Amino acid sequence: MSSIRRVVIAVFPGVDLLDVTGPAEVFALAGREGGGGYRVELAGRARGEVVTAAGVRLVADLAFDEVGGAVDTLLVPGAVVAGPGGEAARVDGDVVAWVAAVAARARRVVAVCAGAHLLAAAGLLDGRTATTHWSAAAGLAAGHPEVTVDPDPIFVRCGDVWTGAGISSGIDLALALVAEDLGDRVAQAVARQLVVYLRRPSGQSQVSVPLSHPPAARQGVDELRVFIVDHLDGDLSTPALAARMCLSERHFARVFRQETGTTPGAYVEAARVEAARRLLESTDRSLEQVAADCGLGSVETLHRALRKRAGTTPAAYRRRFRAGA
Repeated sequence: MSSIRRVVIAVFPGVDLLDVTGPAEVFALAGREGGGGYRVELAGRARGEVVTAAGVRLVADLAFDEVGGAVDTLLVPGAVVAGPGGEAARVDGDVVAWVAAVAARARRVVAVCAGAHLLAAAGLLDGRTATTHWSAAAGLAAGHPEVTVDPDPIFVRCGDVWTGAGISSGIDLALALVAEDLGDRVAQAVARQLVVYLRRPSGQSQVSVPLSHPPAARQGVDELRVFIVDHLDGDLSTPALAARMCLSERHFARVFRQETGTTPGAYVEAARVEAARRLLESTDRSLEQVAADCGLGSVETLHRALRKRAGTTPAAYRRRFRAGA
């Protein structure tokens, strides 16, 4: 067996439980699948119990000042606090200072969910692209303009720094780390043990098209959005949709943008690309059939739309997504 990789996970009061336990479980299972292993250590302000946001208690193996020597992977989970404007990331100065010090001797640094705010406060994301949970992305961008925040993908790698969207996607991020260390075979075996249907690649969006827009105030718009998703291979042109809403094209376009924040054409394209992603992930249909079923018409249009919205080609997307099936 190859050398054991040391993973140090920061824990502190109010930390999100799954941000810690999801990746920890992935690392534990990777050791059982052969080819290498990990030693996971929890570090806190002091040894002993730490109460998580879920009320479940974790036990810190080490105090922050006891974490000496080299670290393979420093993993920083997130925590949120309630405020007048809603929930916000919790940024503790002591944790930030410790993260900055340990990161200097870690092979790679990983943030899960709102943990990206701690990395940003430590200066570890300056000049980098990063992600975080979609609900905290605007706050991260506003507070740290030196960081390029991409709120869409489930995780982002920028050099030796990885950031993830959190919650269940922390498992996807940990699986990607295992794949880098031990290869796809081990990562896929771990995914099967976890009963993860697909090991999602970093490019997958955090939020689906229907969930990315709040309910509309105007009657009929939400019904139209459902109609669009159910009839992707039909005529979803602006004139056709306007006629369905019994509005002029100009008035319909204005209403739709006001309610959804996007144009009818962009919404339809996003819904069709999302459907194409699902078919590429879960079926062996030809690219011609995928394009037809999703209303994209041709393979050329499928290529153009997927590259625009996911930064990849249909063939490459299918290879990456189906690898963990």
